[in-house]
Amino acid sequence: MDKYFQAWNDGFVSKNADAIRAMMSPGFAGYWAHSGLERPDQYGFGYDLEGVLSQYGEASKSYEISDVQERREGEEVLVLGREINLVEGTPHPALFMFVWRLEDGQWKLAREYIELEK
Repeated sequence: MDKYFQAWNDGFVSKNADAIRAMMSPGFAGYWAHSGLERPDQYGFGYDLEGVLSQYGEASKSYEISDVQERREGEEVLVLGREINLVEGTPHPALFMFVWRLEDGQWKLAREYIELEK
């Protein structure tokens, strides 16, 4: 998790998403929502991460883990927690669920669910 969030923080500065994408499974599926949406936005491995990064000036991510569950005999890990995206000094808290999977000896992000708290 530390490396993933550091990749995002580095990406906010460089506007380069290579390190983020390198941590994602090719079959990655993501879901993002907030209280104003009826259904979450869905995105996959090929979504425009550079476009996302370019939308932000000064930004950073931090996180707190609330629960970790191993699955599939330790080859998959479900991580629940809270992240805070600090954008131009304004915090945007969200709850998350990440599914990490061991693929070819490396942990890859298989799925993420992000729900903004507001």
